[in-house]
Amino acid sequence: MMIRHLLLSLAVYCLGAAPSFAESRQTIISHGVAMHGTVKYPADFKGFDYTSDQAIKGGTLRRGLQGTFDSLNPFISKGTPGDQLGLIYDSLTTRSGDEAFSQYGLLAEKIEMPDDRSWVIYHLRKSASFHDGEPVKASDVVFTFNLLVEKGTPFYRSYYADVEKVEALSQHKVKFTFKEGVNQELALIVGELAILPEHYWSTRDFSASSLEFPLGSGPYKIKSADAGRTLVFERVKDYWAKDLPVNRGINNFDNIQLDYYKDGVVILEALKANRYDFRWENISKQWATGYDSPAVSQGLLKKEMIKHNNPTGMQCYLINQRLSKFQDPRVRQALNYAFDFEWSNKNLFYSLYERNNSFFANSELASSGLPEGRELELLEPLRGKIPDAVFTTPYTNPTSDGSGNNRNNLRKAARLLKQAGWVVKNNQLVNPKSGEVFTIEMIIYSPASERIVNPYAKALKRLGITMTVKTVEISQYINRMRSFDYEMVTGGFGQSLSPGNEQMEYWHSNSADREGSRNYLGLKDEAIDSLVKSIIAAPDREELILRTRALDRVLLHNYIVVPQFHSDAHRIAYWDKFGKPELAPKYDPNYELGLMTWWVDPVKEQALNKNNSSN
Repeated sequence: MMIRHLLLSLAVYCLGAAPSFAESRQTIISHGVAMHGTVKYPADFKGFDYTSDQAIKGGTLRRGLQGTFDSLNPFISKGTPGDQLGLIYDSLTTRSGDEAFSQYGLLAEKIEMPDDRSWVIYHLRKSASFHDGEPVKASDVVFTFNLLVEKGTPFYRSYYADVEKVEALSQHKVKFTFKEGVNQELALIVGELAILPEHYWSTRDFSASSLEFPLGSGPYKIKSADAGRTLVFERVKDYWAKDLPVNRGINNFDNIQLDYYKDGVVILEALKANRYDFRWENISKQWATGYDSPAVSQGLLKKEMIKHNNPTGMQCYLINQRLSKFQDPRVRQALNYAFDFEWSNKNLFYSLYERNNSFFANSELASSGLPEGRELELLEPLRGKIPDAVFTTPYTNPTSDGSGNNRNNLRKAARLLKQAGWVVKNNQLVNPKSGEVFTIEMIIYSPASERIVNPYAKALKRLGITMTVKTVEISQYINRMRSFDYEMVTGGFGQSLSPGNEQMEYWHSNSADREGSRNYLGLKDEAIDSLVKSIIAAPDREELILRTRALDRVLLHNYIVVPQFHSDAHRIAYWDKFGKPELAPKYDPNYELGLMTWWVDPVKEQALNKNNSSN
């Protein structure tokens, strides 16, 4: 979805310390770092295991995307940025896709930090340069950090609030110093910053949405941009880092073309007509019924479901609890009872999904059963400040028999609404004290969502709640999300295998009133705040898992969302013109099953073109 591209992907995955040692026992210097434990790849590694020595540079990858864009600046809150703009920029470090939490130097040749991670020094490579030939300097890193915090989207000010100062120690050494406190990841997540050129941006208005091609240092630069239609990247032939181990066998396409479509049906037909090459299918109906074509039956258009090991997070109906009608947890629980997942899964989704019973689904971070042992110990100090059910009742979503007769759950929902002070008058749910009629506006940006939302609206109608479903343009949708101008929307909270600072953006009170934050729900809860901080301060992997499960339980029992569904498999379709490594990165959703490690096979492409021309 376009929402996931509001920001560059720079703060979802976490970094950590590595085991090699410097001159002082208190200081660690390494080529790569892991949040807990040691990194997989040694200093002299040649390339990641999920890449191939057979990869060929050349050809074009064509992508089809639903949505639009009117800006090439993904760092600010203005405009709708194009996708994949991270291809332009290099960061201090880059992550491995077959380790849960490891990072390796990119712009930085070495990473130095003390045992307590109170500061970090990045030693920049002297060979690093921007596309215009100017070297990447420590001063560019300082400039970037200050620019993003001062003029970037509010996310940066929150995420890096505990950075005390950033200073250039020399042309090739930059130091981040942190405020007092325990934050095991902050010393390293600053390495994910996309570094911007000071000499370029110092003469331009960074806060303005723009279609001017920006300057970067990454493997690609923009070749052309037609707002709302097409965005094309071209590989930088003399890219300074092309021979680094972290880049070998990656970034193989000479051109990457992104074509934008507004209609979900049209975009699928364009794929079948060979107008683009690769599609990530997220609509179950289209996956089940929309790929009936000669190209698929002949094996020319490949269709695959591939199991993955990534946390699926929480896709859900987001409830804006800034509104008084949603502040009673019994009301929110009633809204969950009204959603008939079993009927929807069978009749709308072709039984391709599982219900979300965790904010960290499909991972070891997900809670289950009742808390015990160390997890119970973590929750005990919060007794009385969190729902009693956390200690007495395992969280489960309501279930039905899938027949469409959800009467039992609707009766439970009606009782909860009555307990919360709402009554039905003339088939409308009303607050007798204020006279307010309970209505909900659900905003969507894809008409395809109507088939999912409309049955839910029909169920709510039986409770006396009128839900109106309003389709808006993607740019308007993004702006309304940024300003929290909605009642309910379909959305979600993506998760990594190493939760950290991003949890502040999702759940902490400090982000609730800050426009542009990802606290879409407007949560303000001291107990949740304390659990979030405990996750960030987790000293090791085992403690991180237990603290995350504790947070998961409290979020679930507060009924802050209406959980929807997830799939533990990627659904992809692509034209048979590619070569690819034997292994895909195990944990890396941003690589999209290693798409950037694929390459255009000239023999396959020639055969495909010949077959298509003969048809």
